[in-house]
Amino acid sequence: MQIEIQAQNFSMTRAMRTHIERRLGFALGKCYRHVKRILVRLSDINGPRGGNDKRCHLVVTLPGQAVVVENTQADLYVAINHAASRAGRTVMRQLRRRRQINRASSPADRVLPEDIA
Repeated sequence: MQIEIQAQNFSMTRAMRTHIERRLGFALGKCYRHVKRILVRLSDINGPRGGNDKRCHLVVTLPGQAVVVENTQADLYVAINHAASRAGRTVMRQLRRRRQINRASSPADRVLPEDIA
């Protein structure tokens, strides 16, 4: 799983990078082999003015599709936690749907016109 982290309007610390990698590992650990790439964009919208302005924007790339999740909070670590959790749930849901579609379209499940009569 390739993780790319971009920070805008503030400096990235080693502790924050470790936290991001750890949280994404927890959230996406079950579907690790399906994830091609994760892009993490962190930004401080209002700068030093404060408020709910720390944004974590995640783009999780799967084969044939991308899952985009964004969360904004006053604390960047909380925004990362929420975004990672949502991304994990969304990716699992997408993989489950894909698996159901693949099972439904398997040759054993298809009904041929001559089987109906």
